[in-house]
Amino acid sequence: MNKHTILSAVLLALLALCGGAARAQSVAVPDPKEWAALSPEQQSQRRADIRRQLAQASPEERAAFRRDLRERLQGMNPQERRALAEKTRETWHAMSPEQREKFKAERRETFKGLPPEERKNLLEQRRAMLEKLSPEERAALREKLPKR
Repeated sequence: MNKHTILSAVLLALLALCGGAARAQSVAVPDPKEWAALSPEQQSQRRADIRRQLAQASPEERAAFRRDLRERLQGMNPQERRALAEKTRETWHAMSPEQREKFKAERRETFKGLPPEERKNLLEQRRAMLEKLSPEERAALREKLPKR
């Protein structure tokens, strides 16, 4: 092999690595403040677009999206997070029971459609989040769950 062949091979390998890294970021995380300013209909449309993109994304891309979303939310100050949570709560309460059930069914189907490893990772992340809550916060969440 001559110098140019080796250099070409290295460049191709770097391009492949960089291309994979760029691809892992292909689903853009919406800005929470901009999201809160959208109407429920606009949020629904954006949510559908993001779900469509995530459905076509690789497991790595979906993991990168979740990580970036979590980082973005954690980067907000407590007042901004409370305001976003309150806006979300208001939107949820403004939905009809049929809309709520449709939303829940979509979430269940999305979760069921994930590969087993991704479902396992999501459950582990949820457990880790719940472990961070105080016993009072966990009890309050438990009260909101439907009775089995």
